[in-house]
This record gives sequence, structure tokens and C-alpha cells, in this order.
Amino acid sequence: MAEERAHLKANRLVREKSPYLLQHAYNPVDWYPWGEEAFERAKQENKPIFLSIGYSTCHWCHVMARESFEDPEVARMMNETFVSIKVDREERPDIDAVYMQACLALTGRGGWPLSIIMTPEKLPFFAATYIPKMSRFDMTGMLDLVPKVRDLWTERREEVRSSAEEVAVALKTALQESAGGEKPGMALVHRAFRNLEREYDRDHGGFGHAPKFPSPHVLIFLIRYWQATGEKVALETAVKTLTEIRKGGVFDQIGFGVHRYATDDAWALPHFEKMLYDQAMLVLACTEAFEATRNLACRRTADEVIAYVLRDLAAPDGAFYTAEDAESEGAEGRFYLWTAPEVREVAGSDDGDLFAAAYALGERAPARVPQVGMNVPHRAGTTAEIARHAGITEEECAGRLEKVRKELLSARAGRIRPHRDEKILLDWNALMVAALVRAGRVFGEERYTAAALRALAFLRAHLRDPDGRLFHRYSGGETAIPAMLDDHAFLLWALNEVYQTTSDPAVLKEACEVADRMIAGFADTAGGGFFFAPAGGEKLLFRQKDAYDGAMPSGNAVALQNLLVLSRLTGESRYEEVVAEGFSAFSGRAAKNTSASIWYLAALLSAVTPSYEVVIAGEREDTVTGAMLNVVRGFYIPNLTLVLRDDENAGVLADIAPHTARLTPIRGGTTAYLCRERLCEQPVQDAAALKELLSVDSHAGKYYMAYAQGMR
Repeated sequence: MAEERAHLKANRLVREKSPYLLQHAYNPVDWYPWGEEAFERAKQENKPIFLSIGYSTCHWCHVMARESFEDPEVARMMNETFVSIKVDREERPDIDAVYMQACLALTGRGGWPLSIIMTPEKLPFFAATYIPKMSRFDMTGMLDLVPKVRDLWTERREEVRSSAEEVAVALKTALQESAGGEKPGMALVHRAFRNLEREYDRDHGGFGHAPKFPSPHVLIFLIRYWQATGEKVALETAVKTLTEIRKGGVFDQIGFGVHRYATDDAWALPHFEKMLYDQAMLVLACTEAFEATRNLACRRTADEVIAYVLRDLAAPDGAFYTAEDAESEGAEGRFYLWTAPEVREVAGSDDGDLFAAAYALGERAPARVPQVGMNVPHRAGTTAEIARHAGITEEECAGRLEKVRKELLSARAGRIRPHRDEKILLDWNALMVAALVRAGRVFGEERYTAAALRALAFLRAHLRDPDGRLFHRYSGGETAIPAMLDDHAFLLWALNEVYQTTSDPAVLKEACEVADRMIAGFADTAGGGFFFAPAGGEKLLFRQKDAYDGAMPSGNAVALQNLLVLSRLTGESRYEEVVAEGFSAFSGRAAKNTSASIWYLAALLSAVTPSYEVVIAGEREDTVTGAMLNVVRGFYIPNLTLVLRDDENAGVLADIAPHTARLTPIRGGTTAYLCRERLCEQPVQDAAALKELLSVDSHAGKYYMAYAQGMR
């Protein structure tokens, strides 16, 4: 790469830490990073701004860069007409959120690369996503667009400014409109389930048509809906979708991990990006499915995704990298593609033929793009079906397929890998911590918990200052960018999960500190909910506030869910009051678009269905304490919180959760206290009695007994 750039002149991006900005540091476009220097120049020279937003593993960002930003002719025109700014959407999701709203308002669609043309005052008047170099079909190319904008700005500048101001006013007005209207409650939750039921693809799992995203947060909602209502279809939908994803090409059958999305209905042909947050959410969904059903296939999928993350996305110091690109060697998916002859060369004829048949591999290499049923490994049948066709036992078939998989993984290691974005993001890492520690607790895997705690230690050391202020990004030894709502909300999620695994009161205290900072810095005290950007931060067109999910659950929904959990762990009603205001703030928007509000509705489900607060007072090493902990963790009750009070932590815990001070061991023996729906039961002192108390609830008891007896 250095040799390729030796003859090129660097632009200002060469001083940045973002891998995405550095990819453009040798473009002939005179790029600026987002900052006052660019805006001042635009004002002084009276030029419009070309704002390009993307990320380092974005396929179409690469395409636009090769076609236009690396092209001398396009660059010359851009340099004459604009002050051009590059933004990494993963570093600056606050900027991306504002201008994505503008793009949606102006064009009705969004995505990356995001291309915005705006005034020097940051007011947008043109928006698009990918723009080709040459005009084709109904798409205006850069060579035609730039001169048109130049002429428009020169001849009708005031008209353009007026139009841009109108766009800004409309966006602000839409933001300020009342989002309430419908009372938040189970009626909304039921409606969301019915809508998902209508959209469900009964043949292949998932929802709607291609492109199909795994959307693990939707599957978690469905599992919790089943637990709350007994609606079997919800559970079956979630488990079938997870099963189909695992069989498909959207799951990396050789090295594990999930790709970004499938371009077909059957999950066979993926868009090959791998994002950290997709791995974390799939682990959470599979873990929750296993908790609910004891389905070993769900457990295996979670284990496999974690194996990929710890092997390929883990930084040496414990944190996790952001993503892996879809491209290598200039072609999307090249790293992941196989033909039957390639497999035979690695594994031999007999095993190679078995694997090629099992994973639907053809004989020919792709001419330009990977072909469904030819190059992307995806299961063509169950192990039993494949074994029967081959005339061997299932055990032999499974063993031979796994042997070939490992051989192909070893051979694939010799290929040129896709680019890996090695910046560390607080919110994405916190989500991975939550997933790992939850899996560690449910599966009894100490190494998962250890990996989570190691990553959390990195976040504390590098993305938090001595005063407790959080930062969004760490890259190349540099900590930068004040933390946003998602950073606080997802870190709170991680800390809640870590506490319920370790019972360390210092973690619970830290969770309270993060929650308090989030409320102080982001809460909309007038309208409820949270703004995305911090109070007193950089002034953008507006402070974004919504609860619609994107690629990840929305920061508002995650905040509401985890403040609710924190209120139950600590007994602090002030957190619950913030949650109630947040639910009211977004109920109207959720009613209009339930499919985009699933995590808000998952949080709402937690708020309006029975909760279980368990405090176990006893020494950690006591056998009765251990038995009680095992009982509690044997039930699938999403609304259950667990606090362990022992002599060592009782004083510190009482400061954080005052209600625990009076919950002491009776006559010196381990004692469990259960409050359900704000009603407290008589304390019990043996595991069997605690199991009976939890089993009183028809759903929890029925589900526990079903899988405990091997019925699932």
C-alpha cells in the first residue's frame, strides 16, 4: 500500500486516526476532516460543502472512492466547486444521524456512502447515497452533478440558501412534534407481534423479502413475548429464523461469525461485511433462545460466533475491533468463496465431494460475483439427510465435515484477508461485553466471562478519564470524541449483565454512575427520553432524539430497558420515573412504526409484565447459596434481577441498594428474598422452597418444568 501511494500527495486526512479517513488520505480530492477549519474556508471562499459520510468496511463507499474520489478529473471539479469534508459515521454517529435524517427527508431513502451538499452554515440542500462517476439510467453522475451544483450556487445562491433553511426548519419541526399520543402498554406490544407475524417468511425464516437482515433484537423480543404470553408461534418464529441463518451463506460456514445481511430470501448469498455489533446481538439472541428452550443448536451457534470474535476481532489488549470488510483482492467476498475443485485439493476427493455436496458448492469459479449454489458454502440439508445420501452414519458424516471445515479454515488463512477496521468503539465493545458475560453466565463458561471482564478493563482504562467522563473512540493510541447516548446506554447494559454474573457491588455502583451521567447529560427534561448528543456539545442542526432501531437497538430503548433493570437492582425509584417519561415520549412513534421500534417494545414488555427481584443473603462459598443461585439461573424469566448479599459486600451494597440492608440471613443461614409484582414473599432458606416460589407463576413454572424434564 505504501508503495502504491509513494507518488501520491497526501491531503489533510493523513493526520487522522480513523481507518476510513486514512483510506482517503491520498485521494486527489482536497479533503478536510469535520472541523472549523473547513467551515471557515467555505465561508471565506463562499463555497458550498460536499460532505461524504461512510465507514471503512463499506463496499459501496469503496466503489465510489475508486470511481470518483481517486479520479483526477472528478477531484479537480470537486476542488474547484466545494470545500469537501470526510466523516467516519462510526466515529461521529451524531453527525451521521443528523444528515441521514436530511437525506431521508429529501430523498425518501438512506444508506452509505451518504453524500450531502450543504451551505457553509451546515444547512443541506442536496442529498444522495452512492453517486456514480458517469450518469447512467436515472442516476446523475459526479461529472454532471458537480457542474450543475456550481452553476446553481453561482446563479441562484440566495434561492438555494432559502431552500436549505426551509429544510432545516422542517427537520427541527418534525423533531419537536409530540411523539406521544397512545398510552404505552401491552396493546402496543401485541400489535408489534401481529405485524411481525404478517411479515414472517414461513419458508426461510426472517421477515419480509431480500435484502434480509438477521435482526437478532427482533428474535429476542419474540422469545420474551412467548415467555410473557405463552404464544408458541413467537418462539417458533425466533428459533426457526436462528436455524435458517445458521444454515445459510449469511453465516460463515468455514470460520464462523455472521455477515451483514443476505441479498436473497433464503439467506444463501450474503453481503460479506462482518460487524462487531452483529456478532454481539446474534450471541445474545442465541443465548436467550437456549435459556428458553435448551436447544443445543442455539448454544452451538453462540459458541461459534464467540469463537470467531475471540479469534479474529479481539485486540491483543482485550478490546474488540470494529469490523471486517466485504472486499479482498478487489472483489466482494473473494476471501470466503470456494469451488468444489478447491475443496478437493485441500481435503482430498472423498471428503471434498462430501463437503461440496453438503454445502452446495459447484465446479466453476465466479466470473464477477459469487453465485448462489456455487461458491458460498451453505448447508444443502441436515446431517442426517447428507449421511443417508452418502451411505454413512450421522456420526461419521459430522466428523468428516468438521475435519474438512478445519482444513479449509487453515487453507483460507493463507489468502489475502479483507481489511479489518481496528478502531475501538465504546458502544460496540460494551455490547460485546454484555453478550459475552451473558453467555458465560448461561453456559457456565468462565472463559467467556473472563474475556468480557478483560474488555471492560480496557474500556475503563482507555475510554474513561479520571473524572469518569466517557469517550467514544480509541484508535492508534488516541482517545477522542466525547461519548454519546449509545456509549452510555450500552455500557450500562454491559455493567448490569456483569453485576448479575459477578455480584460485585463496585460494578453496580459504576452502573449507577454511568446512569446518572447519562441522565444529566442527555435527558430531555421537557419531553422525556434522551437526546443522542450531549448537552453543551458541538452545535449541529438539531439534537437528534428517537427510539427507532437501526443496525443496533436504539440508544433510547437500551437506556430505558437498562434503567428499568437498574431500578430493580437498586430499589431506586428515580430511575423508574425517568423510564416512565421515556415510554410516554415515544409511544406515538412506536404506534406508527412498530417494526422500527422493537427494542422500545421489548423494554415496554419488561415494564408492564411481572418482575421478579431476588436477593440471596448468604456467603458465596456456602453450598446452600450455590444451590439457590443455580435454581434462579435455571429459570428463563427475562424480568428477573438477582442480588447476592454476603458479609463482605453488605456495607457497600447497602449504600447503593439501601433495601438490601434489612435483608439479612435468618439465624445465620442463607436466606432468599423474593418480591414479585411489588409483593414480597416469605423468605425461604433452601433451594427447593425457592424453586417452588418461582414456579408459582404459571409461565415460569411450566417452562422450567418442561425443559428440566427434557421435553424441549
